[in-house]
Amino acid sequence: MQIPTDKIREVIGSGGKVIREIVEVSGAKVDINDDGVIKIASSNGDAIQKAYDMIYSIVAEPEEGKVYKGKVVKLVDFGAFVNFFGKRDGLVHVSQIENRRLNHPSDVLKEGQEVWVKLLGFDDRGKVRLSMKVVDQETGVEIPKEEKADAEE
Repeated sequence: MQIPTDKIREVIGSGGKVIREIVEVSGAKVDINDDGVIKIASSNGDAIQKAYDMIYSIVAEPEEGKVYKGKVVKLVDFGAFVNFFGKRDGLVHVSQIENRRLNHPSDVLKEGQEVWVKLLGFDDRGKVRLSMKVVDQETGVEIPKEEKADAEE
């Protein structure tokens, strides 16, 4: 697999900690060279896939406009931090939780609760902006814009 060169350090980890963990957990041999080419070798196909998945979760970037399943990790006055897409966290602003005004996110959410979120984008500081109110929390399907307009009237 090919990864961006600026992600090599994340895959190797400090002192090789991350790459050693990938090798131990997956059982595959992993080799990274300076131009971002990663070679994964094993006689076991599952080990190769596990190593690939672990590396992918480190280097992959979430896509704007996509819906992800996440877990509420922290509630604050202005919203909820949701862990989604591997180890990524993002903020669901209190105005993006439901189509009604909430006094506090804890009115409808609990830490550890699984929720569906849509990645709206990134703010000017690169922080992840998420929304819950545009996704059906039962099915994880994005709600078409017409229905949202009806719900707000």
